[in-house]
Amino acid sequence: MRVSDEEWSVGEAVASSAAPPHALAYPELRYMGSKRRLLPWIHEVLQKLDFESALDPFSGTGCVAYLMKAMGRRVTATDFLAFTSLIARATVENAQSRLDRRTLSEITRPRRDDPDFVARTFDGIFFTAEDRAFLDRASAGLTRVADPGAQAIGYAALFRACLKRQPRGVFTVSGDLSRYDDGRRDLRLSLEEHFGEQVQVFNETVFDNGRENRAFRSDVFEVEADGFDLVYLDPPYVPRSDDNCYIKRYHFLEGLACYWRGLELMEDTKVKKIAKRFTPFSYRRTAVDAFDRMFARFSNSTIVLSYSSNGYPDLETLGALLARYKKRVDIYERSHRYHFGTHASVSRAAVTEYLLVGRG
Repeated sequence: MRVSDEEWSVGEAVASSAAPPHALAYPELRYMGSKRRLLPWIHEVLQKLDFESALDPFSGTGCVAYLMKAMGRRVTATDFLAFTSLIARATVENAQSRLDRRTLSEITRPRRDDPDFVARTFDGIFFTAEDRAFLDRASAGLTRVADPGAQAIGYAALFRACLKRQPRGVFTVSGDLSRYDDGRRDLRLSLEEHFGEQVQVFNETVFDNGRENRAFRSDVFEVEADGFDLVYLDPPYVPRSDDNCYIKRYHFLEGLACYWRGLELMEDTKVKKIAKRFTPFSYRRTAVDAFDRMFARFSNSTIVLSYSSNGYPDLETLGALLARYKKRVDIYERSHRYHFGTHASVSRAAVTEYLLVGRG
Protein backbone atom coordinates (compact mmCIF):
# COMPACT_ATOMS: atom_id res chain seq x y z
CA MET A 1 0.00 0.00 0.00
CA ARG A 2 1.11 3.59 -0.55
CA VAL A 3 1.45 6.00 2.33
CA SER A 4 -1.04 8.85 2.25
CA ASP A 5 -0.92 12.03 4.31
CA GLU A 6 -3.48 10.57 6.72
CA GLU A 7 -1.35 7.52 7.37
CA TRP A 8 1.82 9.39 8.27
CA SER A 9 2.25 10.05 11.98
CA VAL A 10 4.90 12.76 12.27
CA GLY A 11 6.09 14.25 15.50
CA GLU A 12 8.55 14.34 18.32
CA ALA A 13 8.71 11.38 20.67
CA VAL A 14 7.88 12.34 24.23
CA ALA A 15 9.95 10.76 26.96
CA SER A 16 8.21 8.82 29.72
CA SER A 17 11.45 7.75 31.40
CA ALA A 18 15.13 8.52 31.08
CA ALA A 19 17.50 6.35 29.09
CA PRO A 20 19.64 3.91 31.12
CA PRO A 21 22.61 5.93 32.48
CA HIS A 22 25.26 3.37 31.53
CA ALA A 23 23.98 3.39 27.93
CA LEU A 24 24.48 7.16 27.83
CA ALA A 25 28.04 6.66 29.11
CA TYR A 26 28.90 4.43 26.14
CA PRO A 27 32.32 5.36 24.66
CA GLU A 28 31.98 7.83 21.83
CA LEU A 29 33.94 6.80 18.77
CA ARG A 30 34.79 9.18 15.95
CA TYR A 31 32.80 7.23 13.41
CA MET A 32 30.85 8.47 10.41
CA GLY A 33 27.11 8.52 11.10
CA SER A 34 27.41 7.50 14.75
CA LYS A 35 24.13 7.74 16.67
CA ARG A 36 25.85 8.05 20.05
CA ARG A 37 24.54 11.58 20.68
CA LEU A 38 21.05 10.61 19.58
CA LEU A 39 20.67 7.79 22.11
CA PRO A 40 18.25 9.64 24.45
CA TRP A 41 15.91 10.33 21.53
CA ILE A 42 16.22 6.82 20.13
CA HIS A 43 15.41 5.48 23.60
CA GLU A 44 12.28 7.64 23.71
CA VAL A 45 11.03 5.97 20.56
CA LEU A 46 12.11 2.42 21.35
CA GLN A 47 10.53 2.37 24.78
CA LYS A 48 7.12 2.93 23.17
CA LEU A 49 7.44 -0.36 21.29
CA ASP A 50 6.63 -3.87 22.52
CA PHE A 51 9.66 -6.09 21.94
CA GLU A 52 11.79 -8.56 23.84
CA SER A 53 14.33 -9.44 21.16
CA ALA A 54 16.11 -7.16 18.69
CA LEU A 55 18.48 -7.32 15.75
CA ASP A 56 20.83 -4.49 14.78
CA PRO A 57 22.44 -5.60 11.47
CA PHE A 58 24.30 -2.31 10.90
CA SER A 59 25.66 -2.05 14.43
CA GLY A 60 28.58 0.30 13.65
CA THR A 61 29.94 1.63 16.96
CA GLY A 62 27.51 -0.65 18.79
CA CYS A 63 25.88 2.16 20.76
CA VAL A 64 22.25 1.46 19.76
CA ALA A 65 22.61 -2.29 20.25
CA TYR A 66 24.15 -1.54 23.64
CA LEU A 67 21.23 0.76 24.45
CA MET A 68 18.78 -2.06 23.74
CA LYS A 69 20.88 -4.39 25.89
CA ALA A 70 20.68 -1.80 28.69
CA MET A 71 16.89 -1.79 28.21
CA GLY A 72 16.93 -5.49 29.11
CA ARG A 73 16.31 -6.88 25.63
CA ARG A 74 17.95 -9.88 23.99
CA VAL A 75 20.13 -8.32 21.32
CA THR A 76 21.93 -9.58 18.23
CA ALA A 77 24.38 -7.09 16.73
CA THR A 78 26.03 -7.63 13.35
CA ASP A 79 27.96 -5.54 10.86
CA PHE A 80 29.69 -6.21 7.55
CA LEU A 81 32.95 -4.82 8.94
CA ALA A 82 35.22 -6.92 11.13
CA PHE A 83 36.44 -4.18 13.46
CA THR A 84 32.95 -2.89 14.32
CA SER A 85 31.80 -6.46 14.93
CA LEU A 86 34.60 -6.86 17.46
CA ILE A 87 33.50 -3.70 19.26
CA ALA A 88 29.97 -5.12 19.55
CA ARG A 89 31.37 -8.42 20.79
CA ALA A 90 33.17 -6.51 23.56
CA THR A 91 30.17 -4.45 24.66
CA VAL A 92 26.98 -6.22 23.57
CA GLU A 93 27.75 -9.94 23.59
CA ASN A 94 30.26 -9.83 26.43
CA ALA A 95 28.52 -10.13 29.80
CA GLN A 96 31.35 -10.55 32.28
CA SER A 97 34.87 -10.70 30.81
CA ARG A 98 37.27 -7.85 31.47
CA LEU A 99 40.89 -7.32 30.56
CA ASP A 100 42.93 -7.43 33.77
CA ARG A 101 46.31 -5.81 34.42
CA ARG A 102 48.23 -9.06 34.14
CA THR A 103 46.76 -9.87 30.73
CA LEU A 104 47.29 -6.29 29.60
CA SER A 105 50.95 -6.56 30.56
CA GLU A 106 51.28 -9.79 28.57
CA ILE A 107 49.68 -8.21 25.51
CA THR A 108 52.06 -5.26 25.49
CA ARG A 109 55.25 -7.12 26.48
CA PRO A 110 57.88 -7.08 23.70
CA ARG A 111 58.91 -10.47 22.29
CA ARG A 112 61.67 -11.49 19.95
CA ASP A 113 59.23 -12.93 17.44
CA ASP A 114 56.95 -9.88 17.28
CA PRO A 115 55.85 -9.19 13.68
CA ASP A 116 56.64 -5.92 11.92
CA PHE A 117 53.98 -5.62 9.22
CA VAL A 118 52.58 -2.31 10.50
CA ALA A 119 56.04 -0.88 11.12
CA ARG A 120 57.11 -1.65 7.54
CA THR A 121 53.92 -1.11 5.58
CA PHE A 122 52.80 2.18 7.11
CA ASP A 123 56.17 3.85 7.63
CA GLY A 124 55.71 7.53 6.84
CA ILE A 125 51.96 7.07 6.46
CA PHE A 126 50.37 6.61 9.90
CA PHE A 127 51.66 7.19 13.43
CA THR A 128 55.19 7.31 14.79
CA ALA A 129 57.72 4.47 14.62
CA GLU A 130 57.08 3.81 18.33
CA ASP A 131 53.32 3.67 17.75
CA ARG A 132 53.62 1.31 14.80
CA ALA A 133 55.92 -1.04 16.70
CA PHE A 134 53.37 -1.06 19.53
CA LEU A 135 50.56 -1.98 17.11
CA ASP A 136 52.59 -4.93 15.83
CA ARG A 137 53.34 -6.02 19.39
CA ALA A 138 49.78 -5.59 20.66
CA SER A 139 48.27 -7.35 17.64
CA ALA A 140 50.42 -10.39 18.31
CA GLY A 141 49.64 -10.21 22.01
CA LEU A 142 45.88 -10.11 21.47
CA THR A 143 45.97 -13.35 19.49
CA ARG A 144 47.27 -15.05 22.65
CA VAL A 145 44.32 -13.98 24.82
CA ALA A 146 42.21 -17.11 25.33
CA ASP A 147 39.05 -15.43 26.70
CA PRO A 148 37.00 -14.18 23.69
CA GLY A 149 35.34 -11.43 25.71
CA ALA A 150 38.61 -10.12 27.12
CA GLN A 151 40.19 -10.34 23.69
CA ALA A 152 37.34 -8.29 22.21
CA ILE A 153 37.82 -5.67 24.94
CA GLY A 154 41.45 -5.43 23.86
CA TYR A 155 40.59 -4.99 20.20
CA ALA A 156 37.93 -2.37 20.96
CA ALA A 157 40.44 -0.46 23.08
CA LEU A 158 43.03 -0.67 20.30
CA PHE A 159 40.60 0.66 17.68
CA ARG A 160 39.50 3.59 19.83
CA ALA A 161 43.12 4.36 20.67
CA CYS A 162 43.91 4.57 16.94
CA LEU A 163 40.91 6.81 16.29
CA LYS A 164 41.98 9.16 19.07
CA ARG A 165 45.62 9.27 17.99
CA GLN A 166 44.88 9.76 14.28
CA PRO A 167 44.02 13.38 13.34
CA ARG A 168 40.36 13.66 12.31
CA GLY A 169 39.84 10.01 13.22
CA VAL A 170 39.96 8.83 9.61
CA PHE A 171 42.69 7.10 7.64
CA THR A 172 42.52 9.09 4.44
CA VAL A 173 45.28 11.55 5.43
CA SER A 174 48.94 10.69 5.87
CA GLY A 175 52.46 12.06 6.06
CA ASP A 176 53.22 15.26 7.99
CA LEU A 177 50.17 15.80 10.14
CA SER A 178 51.52 18.72 12.16
CA ARG A 179 48.90 20.99 10.60
CA TYR A 180 46.27 19.09 12.60
CA ASP A 181 48.12 19.47 15.91
CA ASP A 182 45.98 21.90 17.88
CA GLY A 183 47.37 20.92 21.26
CA ARG A 184 44.82 18.24 22.00
CA ARG A 185 45.82 15.67 24.60
CA ASP A 186 44.80 12.87 22.22
CA LEU A 187 47.58 13.85 19.84
CA ARG A 188 50.16 14.02 22.64
CA LEU A 189 49.63 10.56 24.14
CA SER A 190 51.33 7.58 22.56
CA LEU A 191 49.23 4.73 21.24
CA GLU A 192 50.33 2.55 24.14
CA GLU A 193 49.18 5.19 26.63
CA HIS A 194 45.86 5.52 24.81
CA PHE A 195 45.47 1.74 24.78
CA GLY A 196 45.90 1.45 28.54
CA GLU A 197 43.25 4.13 29.10
CA GLN A 198 40.82 2.62 26.62
CA VAL A 199 41.04 -0.85 28.14
CA GLN A 200 39.67 0.67 31.33
CA VAL A 201 36.98 2.55 29.40
CA PHE A 202 35.72 -0.64 27.73
CA ASN A 203 36.06 -2.68 30.93
CA GLU A 204 33.52 -0.30 32.43
CA THR A 205 30.98 -1.07 29.69
CA VAL A 206 30.72 -4.73 30.70
CA PHE A 207 27.50 -5.86 32.35
CA ASP A 208 25.09 -8.80 32.28
CA ASN A 209 21.49 -7.98 31.40
CA GLY A 210 20.34 -11.55 32.04
CA ARG A 211 19.90 -12.28 28.34
CA GLU A 212 22.00 -14.20 25.83
CA ASN A 213 23.22 -11.48 23.49
CA ARG A 214 25.27 -12.09 20.35
CA ALA A 215 27.61 -10.12 18.11
CA PHE A 216 29.27 -11.29 14.92
CA ARG A 217 30.20 -10.22 11.42
CA SER A 218 27.54 -10.63 8.75
CA ASP A 219 25.96 -8.91 5.77
CA VAL A 220 22.38 -7.73 6.31
CA PHE A 221 21.17 -10.04 3.53
CA GLU A 222 22.88 -13.06 5.05
CA VAL A 223 22.00 -12.78 8.74
CA GLU A 224 19.06 -14.90 9.93
CA ALA A 225 15.95 -12.77 9.43
CA ASP A 226 13.39 -14.47 11.67
CA GLY A 227 13.08 -14.71 15.43
CA PHE A 228 13.34 -11.00 16.25
CA ASP A 229 10.50 -8.87 17.59
CA LEU A 230 12.23 -5.70 16.38
CA VAL A 231 14.87 -4.91 13.78
CA TYR A 232 16.71 -1.60 14.03
CA LEU A 233 18.13 -0.56 10.65
CA ASP A 234 20.77 2.12 10.18
CA PRO A 235 22.25 1.39 6.74
CA PRO A 236 24.55 3.79 4.92
CA TYR A 237 22.74 6.36 2.79
CA VAL A 238 24.01 7.66 -0.51
CA PRO A 239 24.99 11.25 0.37
CA ARG A 240 24.40 14.22 -1.89
CA SER A 241 28.15 14.84 -2.03
CA ASP A 242 31.28 12.79 -1.36
CA ASP A 243 30.54 9.13 -0.60
CA ASN A 244 29.57 6.78 2.22
CA CYS A 245 32.53 4.42 1.96
CA TYR A 246 33.51 3.17 5.40
CA ILE A 247 36.39 1.11 4.01
CA LYS A 248 37.98 4.27 2.59
CA ARG A 249 37.86 6.01 5.95
CA TYR A 250 38.57 3.08 8.29
CA HIS A 251 40.58 0.63 6.16
CA PHE A 252 43.41 0.70 8.69
CA LEU A 253 41.17 -0.48 11.54
CA GLU A 254 39.58 -3.12 9.33
CA GLY A 255 43.03 -4.42 8.48
CA LEU A 256 44.13 -4.27 12.11
CA ALA A 257 41.15 -6.42 13.14
CA CYS A 258 42.65 -9.41 11.30
CA TYR A 259 46.21 -8.12 10.93
CA TRP A 260 45.53 -7.84 7.18
CA ARG A 261 45.35 -11.63 6.80
CA GLY A 262 43.31 -12.52 3.73
CA LEU A 263 42.87 -8.88 2.69
CA GLU A 264 43.96 -7.37 -0.60
CA LEU A 265 46.31 -4.49 0.14
CA MET A 266 46.23 -1.82 -2.58
CA GLU A 267 49.96 -1.11 -2.80
CA ASP A 268 49.55 1.68 -5.35
CA THR A 269 47.45 3.82 -3.00
CA LYS A 270 49.08 6.49 -0.85
CA VAL A 271 47.64 5.18 2.43
CA LYS A 272 47.78 1.46 1.52
CA LYS A 273 44.03 0.95 1.45
CA ILE A 274 42.34 -2.42 1.24
CA ALA A 275 39.95 -3.39 -1.52
CA LYS A 276 36.49 -1.95 -1.16
CA ARG A 277 33.62 -4.36 -0.55
CA PHE A 278 30.46 -3.89 -2.58
CA THR A 279 27.29 -2.82 -0.85
CA PRO A 280 24.15 -1.87 -2.80
CA PHE A 281 23.48 0.94 -0.32
CA SER A 282 26.36 2.96 -1.77
CA TYR A 283 24.91 3.62 -5.23
CA ARG A 284 21.80 5.39 -6.43
CA ARG A 285 21.19 2.76 -9.08
CA THR A 286 20.94 -0.02 -6.49
CA ALA A 287 19.93 1.69 -3.23
CA VAL A 288 16.14 1.76 -3.65
CA ASP A 289 15.99 -1.92 -4.55
CA ALA A 290 18.27 -2.73 -1.59
CA PHE A 291 15.91 -0.97 0.82
CA ASP A 292 12.93 -2.76 -0.66
CA ARG A 293 14.60 -6.17 -0.34
CA MET A 294 15.69 -5.36 3.20
CA PHE A 295 12.18 -4.35 4.30
CA ALA A 296 10.77 -7.52 2.72
CA ARG A 297 13.39 -9.63 4.49
CA PHE A 298 12.42 -8.34 7.94
CA SER A 299 8.70 -7.94 7.30
CA ASN A 300 7.78 -10.29 10.16
CA SER A 301 9.37 -7.94 12.69
CA THR A 302 8.69 -4.40 13.83
CA ILE A 303 11.04 -2.28 11.72
CA VAL A 304 12.74 0.86 13.03
CA LEU A 305 14.65 2.65 10.29
CA SER A 306 17.10 5.43 11.10
CA TYR A 307 17.43 7.99 8.31
CA SER A 308 18.98 11.43 7.74
CA SER A 309 17.50 14.13 5.54
CA ASN A 310 20.79 14.60 3.67
CA GLY A 311 20.69 11.10 2.21
CA TYR A 312 19.21 9.20 -0.71
CA PRO A 313 16.56 7.77 -1.09
CA ASP A 314 14.36 10.54 0.29
CA LEU A 315 11.89 10.22 3.15
CA GLU A 316 8.81 9.82 0.94
CA THR A 317 10.40 6.99 -1.03
CA LEU A 318 11.46 5.13 2.09
CA GLY A 319 8.08 5.61 3.74
CA ALA A 320 6.30 4.25 0.68
CA LEU A 321 8.64 1.25 0.51
CA LEU A 322 8.15 0.45 4.17
CA ALA A 323 4.36 0.75 3.78
CA ARG A 324 4.44 -2.12 1.28
CA TYR A 325 5.20 -4.44 4.18
CA LYS A 326 3.74 -2.65 7.20
CA LYS A 327 0.18 -1.54 7.85
CA ARG A 328 1.25 1.38 10.02
CA VAL A 329 4.22 3.69 9.53
CA ASP A 330 5.01 6.29 12.20
CA ILE A 331 7.70 8.90 11.69
CA TYR A 332 9.59 10.66 14.46
CA GLU A 333 11.91 13.53 13.69
CA ARG A 334 14.38 15.86 15.31
CA SER A 335 17.15 18.23 14.28
CA HIS A 336 20.73 17.11 14.64
CA ARG A 337 24.15 18.43 13.80
CA TYR A 338 26.95 16.01 12.93
CA HIS A 339 30.44 17.02 14.06
CA PHE A 340 32.77 14.90 11.97
CA GLY A 341 36.42 15.75 12.42
CA THR A 342 38.06 18.41 14.53
CA HIS A 343 39.75 21.04 12.40
CA ALA A 344 38.09 24.33 11.49
CA SER A 345 37.27 23.52 7.87
CA VAL A 346 35.34 20.34 8.64
CA SER A 347 31.67 20.63 7.74
CA ARG A 348 29.25 20.46 10.61
CA ALA A 349 26.18 19.27 8.81
CA ALA A 350 22.79 20.26 10.17
CA VAL A 351 20.21 17.63 9.21
CA THR A 352 16.85 16.31 10.25
CA GLU A 353 17.03 12.83 11.73
CA TYR A 354 14.10 10.48 11.25
CA LEU A 355 13.04 7.22 12.80
CA LEU A 356 10.51 5.38 10.64
CA VAL A 357 8.63 2.75 12.65
CA GLY A 358 6.76 0.09 10.68
CA ARG A 359 4.31 -2.18 12.50
CA GLY A 360 1.49 -4.59 11.71
